[in-house]
Amino acid sequence: MNYSSLCSSTGGITMLIDMPLNSFPSTVSEETLKLKTNAAKGRIFVDVGFWGGLVPENAFNATSLERLLKAGVLGLKSFMCPSGINDFPMTNSSHIKEGLHALAKFKRPLLVHAEVQQELGGELETMNGADNARSYSTYLKTRPSSWEQAAVRELLTVTKDTRNGGPAEGAHLHIVHLADARSSLELIKEAKVSGDSVTVETCPHYLAFSAEEIPDGDTRFKCAPPIRDAENKEKLWKALMDGDIDMLSSDHSPTVPELKLFNDGDFLRAWGGISSLQFVLPVTWSYGLKYGISLNQLASWWSEKPAKLAGQDLKGAIAVGYHADIVVWEPEVEIELDDNHPIYIKHPKISAYMGSKLSGKVLATFVQGNLVFKEGKHAPAACGATILAT
Repeated sequence: MNYSSLCSSTGGITMLIDMPLNSFPSTVSEETLKLKTNAAKGRIFVDVGFWGGLVPENAFNATSLERLLKAGVLGLKSFMCPSGINDFPMTNSSHIKEGLHALAKFKRPLLVHAEVQQELGGELETMNGADNARSYSTYLKTRPSSWEQAAVRELLTVTKDTRNGGPAEGAHLHIVHLADARSSLELIKEAKVSGDSVTVETCPHYLAFSAEEIPDGDTRFKCAPPIRDAENKEKLWKALMDGDIDMLSSDHSPTVPELKLFNDGDFLRAWGGISSLQFVLPVTWSYGLKYGISLNQLASWWSEKPAKLAGQDLKGAIAVGYHADIVVWEPEVEIELDDNHPIYIKHPKISAYMGSKLSGKVLATFVQGNLVFKEGKHAPAACGATILAT
């Protein structure tokens, strides 16, 4: 958490919301939330909130979920496919419905990783031989866009409960890191028109990279859902610019280099996740210039709408009475992410952005009025706050 808050402040991020997994134990109860908040004390340079986990173990236990929500998580997160973490198993639509009902009382969101595993047929016929696992196209075939579509379709059968008069009225469904800009997005757009309380995000790596350009064996680019083709990337940008995608998130997923299997270059067995916290602002700006993005849009996607999703009424804008969370930056200045550039991710070489040339240099970051980063130096002491829902 300390590394994440350091690289966040360096990248102009003033608040993180911590995912409930990729830590042990996962944040699925009041007790495990307390372990995280205690671990954060005196170690964070930006404000940190917490998502709780919705898992089969607590989905039908209203008391357990209520205690977790009363303890201050800003919402719940679940996976519709295996998460890869033993104590964070996948949920189905029944669990999700129960979660939405529990969240309705607190008016907090449920975030869902929307992929449902389906049988693979002809896609895997050619996946024999030692070299195939080094090809990104092989990995892409193992998680086709139909998995996202099936999950979104299933999810939207329960969002009708979030409409006026439904048993989950007051709850909100948020689909995280959408990669499929085709059928999945169309289903979400239709649900919004119908009045369902639903939003969707995508991530910078889906907007910066395309499947065709990923080199063989370069497992830095493995994530889930996968980075899809160039045409899909263009559709994601259009949806973002048109407002059909509501916001952006990092989906920052660091690991140790050994789990990326760089020596083998095996996309099928390597850890899936992209380290990005320090770079999301210049990445979005640099790749978005082609599409004519504005600073107002950047602020909306990264500040205003995420703050609203997380129920943070005093964040997301520079206004009287709000927290003085401010980034000072020079959008025209180019930065090269090489060995000479100060990187605060714990294992910088695993990031897919290393080697890039980007526009936009963060000069300073203020969190609640405190200067936490300026010109390559951090504040002498961690001064971030843990943010709990009340």
